[in-house]
Amino acid sequence: MRRMGGQDAAFLYGETPSWHMHVSALMILDPSTSPAPFDFERVRLHTLERLPLVPQFRLKLVEVPLGLDRPGWVEEPDFDADYHIRRIAVPAPGGPRELGELVGRLTSYKLDRRKPLWEMWVIEGVEQGRVALLYKIHHAMIDGVSGMGLAEVSFDLEPDPAPRDLTPIPFDDRHVPSFVERLGLGMVHAATRAPYRTARFAVQSARQAVTLLNFARRRSVVGPFRAPRTSLNGEFTPHRRFAWVSVPLGRVKEVKHAYDVKLNDVVLALCAGALRRYLQKIDDLPEQPLIAQCPVSLRAGMDQEIGSKVGSMFTSLATDIAEPADRLIAIKAATSEAKEIGEALSADKIMGLTESTPPGLVGLAARMYTAMGLESRMPPPINVVISNIPGPPFPLYMAGARLEAMYPMGPLLLGTGLNITVISYCDSIDFGFLCCPEMVPDPAAIADGIPIALEELEASVGITPAAGS
Repeated sequence: MRRMGGQDAAFLYGETPSWHMHVSALMILDPSTSPAPFDFERVRLHTLERLPLVPQFRLKLVEVPLGLDRPGWVEEPDFDADYHIRRIAVPAPGGPRELGELVGRLTSYKLDRRKPLWEMWVIEGVEQGRVALLYKIHHAMIDGVSGMGLAEVSFDLEPDPAPRDLTPIPFDDRHVPSFVERLGLGMVHAATRAPYRTARFAVQSARQAVTLLNFARRRSVVGPFRAPRTSLNGEFTPHRRFAWVSVPLGRVKEVKHAYDVKLNDVVLALCAGALRRYLQKIDDLPEQPLIAQCPVSLRAGMDQEIGSKVGSMFTSLATDIAEPADRLIAIKAATSEAKEIGEALSADKIMGLTESTPPGLVGLAARMYTAMGLESRMPPPINVVISNIPGPPFPLYMAGARLEAMYPMGPLLLGTGLNITVISYCDSIDFGFLCCPEMVPDPAAIADGIPIALEELEASVGITPAAGS
């Protein structure tokens, strides 16, 4: 059994009936490019062919009794691919609203821990003859960057590619320790390793506290639990809804160059503009700026190791500033400061809290947080999660069908009812909005603000979009 990392174990044990820790992606395919008839069976056979290249899809969870130690992975000896590859049709006419409601419903269900933690839904009946794929994979197995590596294995670079090397990527751990073995090892690790890790984490925390004190003198420093309370925060249910939008990458880059900022700053400014417009419309815009948590990849180079490797950056979205250009400049200053703080803290970082805490305690804390209603009683840690993932600048194909767009989805947690995940693909930037409908009844109302926010930024510097872009 291969033990998983502390962060991955926290993603597993931090789940509650309302906190689903799987990540998802909606992919829209154009079957007209396929050299052969494109249907469910063709997608199924294509996926079966690629499964040997994706060890994550063949792994089964093995838990340690009482959550004393991190669980692990073994290769599933009786793997049944047909359980994971599923077929469904979207109600007519198969437009964005119908597809978004179906995707929201499918993402509302947790993954079965008795099976490898993934599902792929082939969704037929999408308007204009399109077919959609919905991937659901547990965050303990994958993050945004490794997910893109997985996509490049599952997809091709042309509709009718030459045969490729399908030599299986091995995963040598198949032995499942007995209950007694797992309990014994868990007790030994809890008694010997946990105190040592806790001591190291305490020393690290003390050093980082000194570092933070140096930054605390700045009024502009942003951190968790300093966010204003809005309708985006509260106690959420297992229900989910989904919406999406795309904007041309070239236009976003023009704004980036005009303001001399990072591409991620423009993405955050587009989200800020859309959120400000939405909250104004429902009379819920706070005087304080919204606070976003931005996941940051901690992977180095071509690292595709199983599991997640993400950190966090907290930044102001400057939604208290009415002028779009001034808002973008304020976001640039906030992200620059957040990166400076992150680099300073990483100098003293030895391990994260999840590396020193038994998974069972993580699960207990998550259940207590929701059971006591702290989502609505405590100050919100953040208002929204915004994740920006670099995607391939070239087209991809699934069983011959061209991938037109991909809309990613991250999990909701800690009373934050909206997750915006963004990915660049070919000539566009695709935004996915996953929400709890009890807090955000219509995520399309936020998604529709993204193109408007882009037009406002272009107008502020005199950029005129080319016709048709």
